[in-house]
Amino acid sequence: MSADLKKSSSNGFEKSLISEEKQGKISEVKRLIGPSPEKLAIFCNDACIARYLRARNWNVKKATKMLKASLKWRAVYKPEEIRWEEVAHEAETGKIYRTNYIDKHGRVVLVLRPGCQNSKSTKGQIQHLVYCMENAILNLPADQEQMVWLIDYSGYNLSNISVKVTQETAHILQDQYPERLGLAILYNPPKFFEPFWKLVKPFLEPKTRDKVKFVYSDDPITKKTMEDLFDMDLLESAFGGNSNSGFNIAKYAERMKEDDKKMVSFWTRGNSQPAAPEPTLECAPAMDSINLNSDSDSSDNEKTDSSPGNEVDSEVVSTNHNVLVTDYNDNGTKEAH
Repeated sequence: MSADLKKSSSNGFEKSLISEEKQGKISEVKRLIGPSPEKLAIFCNDACIARYLRARNWNVKKATKMLKASLKWRAVYKPEEIRWEEVAHEAETGKIYRTNYIDKHGRVVLVLRPGCQNSKSTKGQIQHLVYCMENAILNLPADQEQMVWLIDYSGYNLSNISVKVTQETAHILQDQYPERLGLAILYNPPKFFEPFWKLVKPFLEPKTRDKVKFVYSDDPITKKTMEDLFDMDLLESAFGGNSNSGFNIAKYAERMKEDDKKMVSFWTRGNSQPAAPEPTLECAPAMDSINLNSDSDSSDNEKTDSSPGNEVDSEVVSTNHNVLVTDYNDNGTKEAH
């Protein structure tokens, strides 16, 4: 019997036998989606379908509708084909990056620095975000599906706020990457951020809002919070850790270029394909092989878009997509693959 990935208290996942009812729903979604070409088979494994089902509270019609929409998006956007050279100009300030350490629960860590925004292009910022998400997923350990966002607000000011980019970010994260966020730590957000947070919250489901933790360096509880989650010798000093390593665009670029090769190998069934029994990466399907107009969702009148109130476990909305990640620690610490 297949394994279901159940949330643990740390927002990580642990293997347990899936119930016959849930396995049946996974099988039903597969049936409604239709025949799977090679890439779609990688994308639509049981773990992937379970994430969409969880995002829709195990409602088969809603999950199928959501997954079909995601497949359409991936077929057009082709996120797995984005390469470092296409986003390097967006990434050069370190506004979003994947660290080379994981948290104590095995989750990949992305650092976001909205104060390092260097672009006014919504299209470019979103492409960079998607690249970072795909790269983070590529580097997830075999037994982990989720990631942690560390958002550093140093240097953040009103000019960094963009409602348009935030809305687009919410749409991408909640609709295309459901159940990927384990925890988002907002570190030292400024006072003026609070009203903006109130504006953003309606875009998030309650269970997603519960994944957002405000942390302040002058709060005694903060240190324990970070110690519980991270190895303090690896955590950057900007977050109260002991590592003084900083973002180095040259070193980070080399890491990303190497990961781009892994991405190519993954999709071409190369030797670098992850060994996880149920790959967690997602890909663009062959559209003529997917039953995108199935009657399965024709009677489902409930909204499944990115508007407030929908039932998606939206990945936390970065206060501004400008909060994207760079790369810190290039100290040679072993990366989790």
